[in-house]
Amino acid sequence: MLSHIYLKDFAIIEKLDLELKSGMTALTGETGAGKSILVDAIGLVLGDRADSGVVRHGADKAEITLSVDLDDTPTALEWLQEQELANEAGEENQCILRRVISSNGKSRAWINGSPCNLTLLRQLGEQLVDIHGQHEHQSLMKKEMQRAMVDDYADNESLRKVVAKKYQDWKSIKTKLENLQGANSDHQARLDLLRFQTQELDELQLRENEAQQLDDEHAKLSNAGQLLEASSQSIMQLYDDDDKSIYSAISGVTHQLESLTQLDSALSEPLELLQNAQIQIQEATDLLRRYNETIGLDPERLHWVNQRLSTLHDLSRKHQTAPEELFAKWQRLHAELQSLDSDEFDIDALQEKLNQAEAAYLEAANKLSDSRKKSGKKLAEGVTNAMQELGMEGGIFAIAVNNAESFNAYGNDHIEFQVSGNPGQPLKPLIKVASGGELSRISLAIQMIAAQRITLPALIFDEVDSGIGGGIAEVVGQQLRNLGHNRQVLCVTHLPQVASQAHNHYQVSKVKGNNTTSTGMLVLNGEQRVKEVARMMGGLEITESTLNLAKEMLATA
Repeated sequence: MLSHIYLKDFAIIEKLDLELKSGMTALTGETGAGKSILVDAIGLVLGDRADSGVVRHGADKAEITLSVDLDDTPTALEWLQEQELANEAGEENQCILRRVISSNGKSRAWINGSPCNLTLLRQLGEQLVDIHGQHEHQSLMKKEMQRAMVDDYADNESLRKVVAKKYQDWKSIKTKLENLQGANSDHQARLDLLRFQTQELDELQLRENEAQQLDDEHAKLSNAGQLLEASSQSIMQLYDDDDKSIYSAISGVTHQLESLTQLDSALSEPLELLQNAQIQIQEATDLLRRYNETIGLDPERLHWVNQRLSTLHDLSRKHQTAPEELFAKWQRLHAELQSLDSDEFDIDALQEKLNQAEAAYLEAANKLSDSRKKSGKKLAEGVTNAMQELGMEGGIFAIAVNNAESFNAYGNDHIEFQVSGNPGQPLKPLIKVASGGELSRISLAIQMIAAQRITLPALIFDEVDSGIGGGIAEVVGQQLRNLGHNRQVLCVTHLPQVASQAHNHYQVSKVKGNNTTSTGMLVLNGEQRVKEVARMMGGLEITESTLNLAKEMLATA
């Protein structure tokens, strides 16, 4: 389970040090308070892509540190040991993930103090947490997401890998056979031509993107004097001319505004823009200085580049291709030569291999299909029951697993989620469900049932309860609470019926300071929690009856 998270200068959070508890935890707060920031941070420390926008305004970098207890996750511990990233003996069941995102957009990551890339973070994160977002119903419209959900529910990973391997084997042999059949009549003539063409290009010792690199170098060498003079003048105008530089002018205005902001805070915004401009001018000047150092006058090199470009253009015309495509042409010729000049130039033998590969693929694909049909039926029954509990009485959910017309790496199945919202209505593809409210409930039902089969120690639900309310919301809260009995559940919610069911309750709020706004998080207990649940019920003010109802909701959870 996730045991602790530390955030510094992340989004509008200046600093947050939070212990995460087992069971179901509700995250609530006013609209715009930043309830989903914690979820975003967990996603980033587990390998999501980031940009400089996550860094708090005015800070150099954002830091996220997540501590994880691996007592109930032996597979994650084994993975860490295989990657040589586990802690020392005695502390191996504790894992600390850290990620730092700089204001320039670059990021670094560590697992237990060892630097790592995002791929490793994602691989570990997939064994620790499953995040369900508030727009999950949109991705459920996609066929590939429907297929992936059925496979995850059926635990089909090993079968999928076998099918993908068998497909690649079949595809490779099929491509060879097709190439062979097309080239059989003039095989030897083609071989002779390929040998001549590749030898000619081999002697040239081509490099990838060489033509573009040479064009760039030629432009730079032939205009070195002009480039050097222009960049030097730019440096002088931007920074080095103490009296007349742009930097000096902006510095003067900045100095003047700094004193005036004490009189009128409205000048703070233009002051900040000018300060940013100073930084950008300094950075631009540094880049220009480094650029100057790369410029050199070298007539001999320019002569060699001219000759090399002339050779490339001559051969490009000969091979009827553009100079920048010559390297790719050479690669294609070599690949074709290797394909034709091999012991496998036997159509009958390849056809037999293709038949065997097709049979092997179909055997693996049929096993995968059988598993999908069996588990798909169970998943559909569970979702149907959940839909009815969520107020869609008579609603039916079905998963159609039909044979596809063509082979692919995912098997030969066409999988489609189908729904009937009311008794007597025919099943329709999920994508054709018109009602947004129905779609939200169906999506939530699918997620809830799928989550029951997920063995990960932590589940995160980010406002998946949008579009529902009343008694249905209470059912959702109860189901989330049940999930929290044997795993950790974090739930961002705006519904009091859901929040009141939680074992733990955190309130997210905005904290305003001098010209700054930050997000704070408070662990609620007792009367604090009663007031927060009452606030979530709405109304201009919290009345005694509202408080009593909040107490009753918490007491009956």
